[in-house]
Amino acid sequence: MKKLILVMVMALVAVSLAACGGNNAATEESSNPTNGNAGSTKKEVTLKFQIHTADESSVQLKALRQIVKDYTEANPNIKIDVDALNSDQQKLKLKTQAASNDMPDVTVVNPGAQMKPYVDGGKLAPLDDILDKDGLRDSYQKGILDYYTFDGKTYGLSEANDIGLMYYNTELFEKAGVAIPTTFEEIVEASKQLKAKGIIPMTIGEKEPWTGSFLFMNIVLRLGGPSFLQDVIDKKKSFDDPAFVKAIEKMQDLIQAGAFQEGATSFDYEQGENLFLTGKAAMYYMGSWVTASIEGSDIQDKVAAKPFPTVDGKGDPNEFMLGPGSGYVISASTKHMEESKQFLLYYMTNYPKKMFEMKGAVGLAQIVDGDFVKAGYSKAAIDVLDIIKSVKGGTIAFDNLIDPSTTQYHLNALQGMFIQKVKPEDIAAEHKSNFDMNNP
Repeated sequence: MKKLILVMVMALVAVSLAACGGNNAATEESSNPTNGNAGSTKKEVTLKFQIHTADESSVQLKALRQIVKDYTEANPNIKIDVDALNSDQQKLKLKTQAASNDMPDVTVVNPGAQMKPYVDGGKLAPLDDILDKDGLRDSYQKGILDYYTFDGKTYGLSEANDIGLMYYNTELFEKAGVAIPTTFEEIVEASKQLKAKGIIPMTIGEKEPWTGSFLFMNIVLRLGGPSFLQDVIDKKKSFDDPAFVKAIEKMQDLIQAGAFQEGATSFDYEQGENLFLTGKAAMYYMGSWVTASIEGSDIQDKVAAKPFPTVDGKGDPNEFMLGPGSGYVISASTKHMEESKQFLLYYMTNYPKKMFEMKGAVGLAQIVDGDFVKAGYSKAAIDVLDIIKSVKGGTIAFDNLIDPSTTQYHLNALQGMFIQKVKPEDIAAEHKSNFDMNNP
C-alpha cells in the first residue's frame, strides 16, 4: 500500500511539472488512426463501447464522442455503439452482463478491489500488447498502471489520476458574509450560516452513494491516517476503532447541520454537481476531475479550490483522497479482439490531446504535453495544478480497497445517514461484522 501511495504521489507531481510544457509523443494525434493497422481487415464490425458518464455536457463525454467520430470516419468498416450510463448504472449493468457472459467489447471498471473479481473470473483481456505499441505505456504517469495490474498483467488503461478537493463559490460566501472555512468544524458552522441565508451550503449526488463515501473517507483520513483501511485489511485495526466511530459522528454532524440540499439521496452525480456549476450551492467536494466542468461555466471565475481541511485539529491537509480513475478494459470473450484493441490503442493515444484542447486535462493519468496558462485554463485549474505539487500521500477510495460485499453495506449505511441519524457505534459495529464475515 505504501508503495502504491508513493508512486501515486510521484505521478501526481509529474502532471503538474508537465503543465509547464513537455514533449511526449503519446499526446500527438496519430496521423494514421489505426496506428499502422489500416487495411488489416475490411469486414464490417460493430463494437459495443460502454461508458460511465451520461452527461452530454461533460468534457469527458464530448471528447469521447469526438474521438469515436474521428476513428469511425477513418475506418468506415467499423461502427461503434456507445452505451452512455451514469456511474452506478454502468457498474450494475456490467455485473449483470458479466454474469451472463455478455459483456460489451470495450467498457470501464474501477481499479483495485473492484477490478479484481473481473480478473479472477477471466472476464478481462490483458492489455500489455497494446501498451507496448507506439509508446502508449510511456505516456502514463509513473506507477498509475499498478492499480490495474494483477499477477504482472495489466487489464485496465486509466483515464484519470485525481485528488479530492473542496470547491468553494467565493461569490456566494461573500454574499452571505461568511468566511471560507479552514477547518472541518468551520465547514459545519458555515453550512448553518449559509442555510440561514437561503443558500444551499453544499451539494452532493447521494443517489449514487460513492459520492458520500468519497467525502466521508476524508474525515477517516484525517482522524485515522492514510493507512487506516490497509490496517483493517491487514487485521491490525478494525472498523470499531475510535477514529472510525468518530468519523461517522463527524459526518452526521455535517448532515444534521443542514449542509446538503433537500432530498440529497434523490440527486444523482450529474444533478448534484449541476447545483454547484449553476451557482446554486456554495460548496462541493469532489475529485479534481470536476475542474474540467468548471471551465467555461458561469462560475469559472468564482471558484476557489482547496485541500480538505483538518478535523478536530488532526490530519495533514497535504494528504489526499487519491483517485486513480476507471480503467478502460476489453472483454476477454469479445468476438472482435483485434478491432477492439486497435480502437482502444487509438482512443488512449488521442485522449490526452483531445482533453487538453477541450480544457479538460487537469487530473489525467497520462502525461499532458501543453502549457495550461497559454491555453487559457482558468485560475481554478491552475490552482489545482499547484495543489497537486504539494501532495504528500493519502489513500484511495473505500470501494477500491475493501471487498465488494463489505463495500455495499458501507455505501448503504452512509446513504441511510442522510435520511435518519443512527448511533455511530452501531454503524461501526456493522462495518466490522460485515468485514469479518467477508474476510475470515
